[in-house]
Amino acid sequence: MTLPLPQPVFDANASGGAFGDLPDWDLTDLYPTPDGPEFAADMAELDRACAAFAAAYEGKLGRQDAAGLLACVQEYERIDVIAGRLMSYAGLRYYQNTIDPERAQFMGNAEGRVTDATTPLVFFSLEFNRLDDDHLARLLAANADLARYKPVFDRMRAMRPHQLSDELEKFLHDESVVGASAWNKLFDETMAALMFTVDGEPDELNLEATLNLLTDPQRPRREAAAHALAGVFQKNTKLFARIHNTLAKEKEIHDRWRKMPTPQHGRHLSNHVEPEVVEALRNAVVAAYPKLSHRYYRLKAKWLGLDKLQVWDRNAPLPQETPKTVDWATAQKTVTDAYAAFDPRMADLAKPFFDKGWIDAGVKPGKAPGAFAHPTVTTVHPYVMLNYLGKPRDVMTLAHELGHGVHQVLAAGQGELLASTPLTLAETASVFGEMLTFRKLLDGAKTPAEKKTLLAGKVEDMINTVVRQIAFYDFECKLHAARAEGELTPDDINALWMSVQAQSLGDAFELMDGYETFWAYIPHFVHSPFYVYAYAFGDGLVNALYAAYAGGLPGFEEKYFDMLKAGGSKHHKDLLAPFGLDASDPRFWDKGLSMIAGFIDELEAMEE
Repeated sequence: MTLPLPQPVFDANASGGAFGDLPDWDLTDLYPTPDGPEFAADMAELDRACAAFAAAYEGKLGRQDAAGLLACVQEYERIDVIAGRLMSYAGLRYYQNTIDPERAQFMGNAEGRVTDATTPLVFFSLEFNRLDDDHLARLLAANADLARYKPVFDRMRAMRPHQLSDELEKFLHDESVVGASAWNKLFDETMAALMFTVDGEPDELNLEATLNLLTDPQRPRREAAAHALAGVFQKNTKLFARIHNTLAKEKEIHDRWRKMPTPQHGRHLSNHVEPEVVEALRNAVVAAYPKLSHRYYRLKAKWLGLDKLQVWDRNAPLPQETPKTVDWATAQKTVTDAYAAFDPRMADLAKPFFDKGWIDAGVKPGKAPGAFAHPTVTTVHPYVMLNYLGKPRDVMTLAHELGHGVHQVLAAGQGELLASTPLTLAETASVFGEMLTFRKLLDGAKTPAEKKTLLAGKVEDMINTVVRQIAFYDFECKLHAARAEGELTPDDINALWMSVQAQSLGDAFELMDGYETFWAYIPHFVHSPFYVYAYAFGDGLVNALYAAYAGGLPGFEEKYFDMLKAGGSKHHKDLLAPFGLDASDPRFWDKGLSMIAGFIDELEAMEE
């Protein structure tokens, strides 16, 4: 049983101030308190249920009839909910304050206990994968309720060629808490504790606040922030190189034993996507660098009056852009109005996130950087984490994470085993929510300058989502290939990073000394190897979807809701077929990339 923790991707405004009253999480829907009887009772029930499950079914799966196998799967699902609820609570408390020793200890203890409790379940997938294909087909044909789980079984059985002995699988399960998980926690705690001295700033800043300065209207402040980041990353680069070396080597060992053909293959299997589809996406994006990022950044250099852009100019506001702070109430209204304009049901689904403590928005000491939506378990509800600083981009982040939340709520009806969406499709609702919000803002633009600012902001977001993430993916591919040949020094990793950055950003940039260390702070490389292509996949998919919506495809809203409700119960081919789309067609990706190019065309036309 895999039990992922929620992923994160200066106390300027912990709960109010210039942004209004920012919401905090109310985690009592999971458990009232960490030391209360409810948490202890579920932990005890997990111990009991896992032991009972193994006693009832280990060595006996092949003798179950259809009703017996259904009962087995349903009990496994019930156990999955208990374990997921325990780890969601421990993980979310931890991400609220990663430098609190009590929270770190609580999560570590919970993870250890859940890992120990669920060790008896390791046999299930191994034994299930040894069932004869014809025998399983007969059982599925005999029981419709059992057949509903076929997508889960298909994903499990895709691992058959990579399955180890029962004893080795149990060892890896037990060992996981001192393997990748421990290095992940070291990375998170180190990042949360880093402080940056930025020239001209009165106080030290944490990572989130320092990165935020890279979007400041004043170029000297952006430059000072970039140099502060580089200086601290450089001081810690040996530690971050050690983390990456260790995790990449551990993965190489596991992949070798499992006979994975490539380091990326395990991610493709978990995403239920064919390697050739990902390769087509990657190749289409790289081929489009000149007409997307290279072209846009040359435009931006012209707008900023610069011969060359520096890295601190990449996300700089445009000169004609009026700096503004968006308060929380305005952000909420902007996003919910955009959702409601598409379909009132979308706004209704979003409402409890704001009203019931399902969002933690403020920037606080020790809080994990970035933003995420964690689904917890299907019997509770998702929680959204933001680090809201009142920027227009923060409004788009809210739209994005709220899209995840709505998707997770709709998919919950599938039950725990079928609700989880492969990463390639998990970005669908989030990116679509961003697009709805952007289009509403664009339609309401009152001046050409406002329209230009909105278009440029959207292009930059899309470049960050598509071009930047595929460059990240190429970096990871190079990193894991190089690590397979031996230990990597910090300079080795720096060189790999710079090779993909230069290629993706283009000739408009002059890359400063120190930028070579900026790989160090990207959490996805540590938490979820090869996750990043899912962002580009999702953006391309949504661009094609939105084109179908804008083109007036009959019944689009119902088809869209059906797609989200399906969760992980259907393959991407089946989910996209009602829209007349096919991600396995290489031309599919050109549709999405053409939308970005079209926005850049509009911006170029404004120059004439």
